[in-house]
Amino acid sequence: MEDKQLTPDQFAKLSKDEKQTDTIVRESISAWKDAWLRLRSNKIAMAGLIILVIVAIMSIIGPIISAHDFQTNHLKEKNLGPSVTYWFGTDDLGRDLFTRTWMGTGISLQVGLYAALADLVLGVIIGGIMGYFGGRVDEILNRICEILYSIPNMLIIILLIVIMEPSMFTIVLALSITGWISMAWIVRGQIMQLKNQEYVMAAQALGANAVRILFRHLIPNAMGPIIVTLTLTVPSAIFAEAFLSFLGLGVQSPAASLGTMINDAIKAWTLYPWRMIFPAAVISITMLCFNIFGDGLRDALDPKMKK
Repeated sequence: MEDKQLTPDQFAKLSKDEKQTDTIVRESISAWKDAWLRLRSNKIAMAGLIILVIVAIMSIIGPIISAHDFQTNHLKEKNLGPSVTYWFGTDDLGRDLFTRTWMGTGISLQVGLYAALADLVLGVIIGGIMGYFGGRVDEILNRICEILYSIPNMLIIILLIVIMEPSMFTIVLALSITGWISMAWIVRGQIMQLKNQEYVMAAQALGANAVRILFRHLIPNAMGPIIVTLTLTVPSAIFAEAFLSFLGLGVQSPAASLGTMINDAIKAWTLYPWRMIFPAAVISITMLCFNIFGDGLRDALDPKMKK
């Protein structure tokens, strides 16, 4: 069998359109955009986010659109049920529950966000130092965290609030004393995994100092777990504020707080159930949506969940 020799005449050049037919084109997207696309495809998490936005907006505009003040007493109109005049009814002093509910929601959200921000700052800094430097520094700081973590968190909060005057600042300060420990341990673990990567060694070889490496290279690459932990910290702080207010150690009357409103309503909830239903429903929905959104955010930022 003779081998047929190929000649140049047997070949034909492909046109530009024919070359592009075999080209695989895929849009280049960043890790954050990819996480957002996966989060957006999670309908339950997005529903939680939408509800949280609505709750936050209502906490701002709710007291504004209401025709009643949150602290004015109308004793002749006490314990009225929901109506056109009083949308959520009134309490035992005749105060409008609609206005007070959204005022309390605003206070709870502020406490949750401020406490989460304090946990973020302290946890990221201390956890980053432990993870990057290691050795004796890590051992000392880790022992301090273990000692603080072993003390009941609520005991520290109650003691501090008893010593200081109960206020929103005192609650945030009390929650921040031990709240940063979980964030610090998470950051520590992430930094210990990342500090031996090639880009960190390259930065060290180029003369970058520890602060630049930590805040310019390591912490930005650990933002996924940090954001998820931050999202799940907010509902814990909201529940702690409501619990302290329920015990009478939180925001004091006449200021509105969801925990205080529930405490006032529990005495006669069988007779006037609306006094408890509305604040309890708002705080329950808020905490549920934060947890749902946090779970969806964790799945979106987890590289193992990529398809």
